[in-house]
Amino acid sequence: MIKKSGSAKWSGDLKTGKGKVSTESGVLNDQPYGFNTRFEDGAGTNPEELIGAAHASCFSMALSMILGEKGVAAESIETTATVSLDKKDDGFAVTGVHLVVKASIPGVDKSTFDECAKAAKQNCPISKLLNADITMDAELA
Repeated sequence: MIKKSGSAKWSGDLKTGKGKVSTESGVLNDQPYGFNTRFEDGAGTNPEELIGAAHASCFSMALSMILGEKGVAAESIETTATVSLDKKDDGFAVTGVHLVVKASIPGVDKSTFDECAKAAKQNCPISKLLNADITMDAELA
């Protein structure tokens, strides 16, 4: 079993409070987050942005693995994951993630690419983690 961790510190109320988020690796170290970075244009990060980055990177690695199983390697895979946070009756919820994938993979036809991208979307660990509708646009260059 592999375990990775992130941590968060918070002080204050929801609207004026401030937080800091860090990762075990130190890539993020006390990065600011708060109401203003989540719902306004404040400097810093927010949970949805971090989930998007995690999902995009996980998907790209999963697609690379699946392509490798077919004996090909991508020249490039660029993935953006846009996370939707919507107001619900009982608060807020992440309601969807939309993946936009642009890949250059010599020797792979569109049908094979679509099959591999679909498998990566369904099977990357972050896709499996999220209880949200995950959609995707995948483009082979």
